[in-house]
Amino acid sequence: MTEPLRPRVGCGAAIIDGQGRLLLVKRIKAPEAAHWGVPGGKLDWGEAARSCAVREIHEELGITLVAGPVLAVTDMIAEDYHWVAITYRAERFEGEPAIQETHALSDWGWFALDALPSPLTAATRDAVAKLNA
Repeated sequence: MTEPLRPRVGCGAAIIDGQGRLLLVKRIKAPEAAHWGVPGGKLDWGEAARSCAVREIHEELGITLVAGPVLAVTDMIAEDYHWVAITYRAERFEGEPAIQETHALSDWGWFALDALPSPLTAATRDAVAKLNA
């Protein structure tokens, strides 16, 4: 018996440094492989979304953060996937980013909001639109 298809939830955070730059990571895995996006990952069963963003970013980059308000909620629906991405705005962070999960991320960097790399993930496009509003 196959399990019914269900949407998956991803949680991440827009992290801005003292120079106003946004921290982005380059994804290896689908969906949106080879796209730049805010760090984050998959929500686990029984986990609060805000806690997921904090945990995933620590696992991916080794930094700790305080997730602030929701910045954007993005629906990503295609024939072969259905994700809902919740992006928080980080209130503060500690540590220097370094890729901890080489199977998931190929690169990272700080980028000015008017000089972002391409292509961006859908959730990152939505978050940047809110940051620029």
